[in-house]
Amino acid sequence: MYHGKTIGAVVPAYNEADHIGGVIDTLPEFVDRAYVVDDGSTDDTLRVIRDHAAAANEHLTDAPETATGVTLDPRVVPVAHEENRGVGGAIKTGYQRALADGVDVTLVIAGDGQTEPDIVERIVAPVAAGDADYAKGNRLGDRDRDAMPRHRQFGNFVLSFLTKVASGYWDVMDPQNGSTAISRDALNAVDIEEMYEDYGYCNDLLVRLNAVDATIADVPRRAVYEDETSHISLRSYVPKVSSLLARDFAWRLKAKYFDHGSYPVPLLYVLGILGTGVGVAAATGTLLFAVQGAVDAFAVLAASALFVVLAMILDRTANRDLAVTADEAR
Repeated sequence: MYHGKTIGAVVPAYNEADHIGGVIDTLPEFVDRAYVVDDGSTDDTLRVIRDHAAAANEHLTDAPETATGVTLDPRVVPVAHEENRGVGGAIKTGYQRALADGVDVTLVIAGDGQTEPDIVERIVAPVAAGDADYAKGNRLGDRDRDAMPRHRQFGNFVLSFLTKVASGYWDVMDPQNGSTAISRDALNAVDIEEMYEDYGYCNDLLVRLNAVDATIADVPRRAVYEDETSHISLRSYVPKVSSLLARDFAWRLKAKYFDHGSYPVPLLYVLGILGTGVGVAAATGTLLFAVQGAVDAFAVLAASALFVVLAMILDRTANRDLAVTADEAR
């Protein structure tokens, strides 16, 4: 337990036979139950999980009981997907198991060894203390991103901005970071069954959390890259996540504002987006033929940009209390 709270950990793994054993062996002592999910691996990942789980469960003593009366014994629970569902699907399975067991706080720990034990404790702390509903790592601070390749830094900064717009968490960075902790109440509040199952699940979850006014803690952490293999194909990843964020953005505006009778933010966004389309169409059709037409197109684009900026300001103001300051101690 950690500060009187039962702690679960979801460990998604896909073809991580070389790393997953070490992750299980170095689980922090305060983790009461780990759901290690083999996501349809084609190597020996499942066998390694079962072997190391058996060894870990031999030494279990004084297993705690959750709020729902579940005694967390065994400590490490192997879970196997017959088919690969994606990292979000593996995490969804673990979240569902943690909810059923009544665990107070549920972590996500990478199956490739990128989440070091001291990082885990810094991320669980604000949620266990009740200061945040959800906490996540942030590798984009000046001191933390040195080990991250430059192209990943660039991509992450771009996705950070797009996720700010889509999610409403304007003070959150590094949305792709998979080292997270979430409270049981927050898990119950969001519709985990509908959570996106591929890469991009973390962006989707942020949007869902904002719709229920969950508080978020960004926890500075160093980037860790060793010999793990990325399963992300940028050619398919970028279009998928861009499309996901666009859908999530529209869904959040409806769930957070329209459904509660508040219209300024979505109305300004709609005016800005429609105006931009009209302005671009007018510019491409008139620039070559009439100066006046070009001036009119520019005026429409300028007004549209103003609408979008005003929408962002109002959205940020509405969500400013949903970001909390995490302890920055290393």
